[in-house]
Amino acid sequence: MKIKEIIVVEGKDDTVAIKRALDADTIETNGSAVNASVIEQIKLAQEKRGVIIFTDPDYPGERIRHIVSSNVPGCRHAFLPKKLAKPKSGRGIGVEHASPEAIREALKEAQFVKEAYIEEISQQDLLDAGLIGGPGSKTKREKLGLKLKIGYTNGKQLYKRLNMFQITREAFLKAMFEIEQEEQNA
Repeated sequence: MKIKEIIVVEGKDDTVAIKRALDADTIETNGSAVNASVIEQIKLAQEKRGVIIFTDPDYPGERIRHIVSSNVPGCRHAFLPKKLAKPKSGRGIGVEHASPEAIREALKEAQFVKEAYIEEISQQDLLDAGLIGGPGSKTKREKLGLKLKIGYTNGKQLYKRLNMFQITREAFLKAMFEIEQEEQNA
């Protein structure tokens, strides 16, 4: 499997993991202090081939994602669930620990961020669904992020990400229904 876009990752170990999974080119940010020359490389890549941002599902990874996407509009975003980014033994979390299948799936599901969007899901919807401000809301957000393939976010960021990716009200309600069914059957 060959990917046309260039994948933005955090470091060399991520590049190695991606090359194990498929044929793709990467740009490494080398940490969360993304410098101007790396941003220029990413801008050129976006212009020529397109870019998929694929960072670790942790705070530094989200910080890099934000820096890159705010400097280079039009990138696609791939998200890896935290449970698939953990090493078999030891500590840490990252793309480098994911299986080739998990990497291929995350890249296949990469989404575009819409610059201008219509709000379909309100803060009140999130509150009503138990996704913010209540017991078990973190777990529900994790499950929702997996189902909608938008990654995990805290309560504040969930509203923004749902609308940024233009998740429809119908898709949101369907995912929440599935989560409730799974919880009842557990």
